[in-house]
Amino acid sequence: MDKIKADGLLIISEEICEKVIGRSDAFKAVENVFGAMARGDAYNFPVIREAIGYADALYGFKSGFDKSGMTLGVKSGGYWPGNMEKGLTNHQSTIFLFDPDTGQLQALVGGNYLTAVRTAASSSVSIAHLARKDAKVLGMIGAGHQSTFQLRAAAEQRDFEKVIAWNPHPEMLPKLGAVAKELGLPFEAVEREQLGAEADVIITITSAFEPLLMRDWIKPGTHIACMGTDTKGKQEIDAALVANATVFTDEIAQSISIGEAQHAISDGLLSEDAITPIGAVINGTHKGRISPDEITLFDGTGVGLQDLAVASVAARLATEQGLAARVAL
Repeated sequence: MDKIKADGLLIISEEICEKVIGRSDAFKAVENVFGAMARGDAYNFPVIREAIGYADALYGFKSGFDKSGMTLGVKSGGYWPGNMEKGLTNHQSTIFLFDPDTGQLQALVGGNYLTAVRTAASSSVSIAHLARKDAKVLGMIGAGHQSTFQLRAAAEQRDFEKVIAWNPHPEMLPKLGAVAKELGLPFEAVEREQLGAEADVIITITSAFEPLLMRDWIKPGTHIACMGTDTKGKQEIDAALVANATVFTDEIAQSISIGEAQHAISDGLLSEDAITPIGAVINGTHKGRISPDEITLFDGTGVGLQDLAVASVAARLATEQGLAARVAL
């Protein structure tokens, strides 16, 4: 990736990020950085994520360095569960990019839209590389803010014929149904057992702390992208389901500590060496899915390098298009 060329500090607002970054940009950026991680060309620093003891908020930092993309920075932000009542998204963040040659601050980039689009790109990359080619039914567990991003991105990876969905708050499902209709896909709200029995690809995108999908509900050949578990204690699916699947992840260290695999690991149902970085599949050093009946699972914990990758592209495109604000350092 080309280095950002700028005099002074770039400021790229949420509005500008939405103008310059599309799903294909995010997909390429995330796929590239996953590949770089698997090659050892990029690495994440330890995550800090804490309850602040106010507003039920979680706040923290994700940081890293991609030598191949020459991207260095940190994402600062977290989750404020009461924000929707205030007309704001629950996830709030800002990305800081630094010049790897000097350490000088290069850009401040709005992180809310980019968090949603990079998270969707992550599950989309997993579908592209792991789901069966003949997958026809997409199942969605969760109908919050990020679910619509997930649906739009997933729909581009396979010729889905139907979308089925479940959410703990059913009144939120029509918004997801409207996106499915816009995409020309039939939509049906179903119970979780039916979703597991019918779906060829399942995306979970919730903030649950208990399993929402059980092993016995899932049919052979399903690909599952678990995108909501990113904190110790969170859980979206049965640990036995994780143990029964072929597990891939963005980063193993996060998968076993704060990701969906944490519970199967702590229960002794899964070993760390059974988890494969998805970058290995992208780079061609792992075959990925090896049979039509195999259940594949992507544990998308969300790594800082994803944010830095899409923020770097946003900063570059905004600069090229004359949309970035500049202030002197």
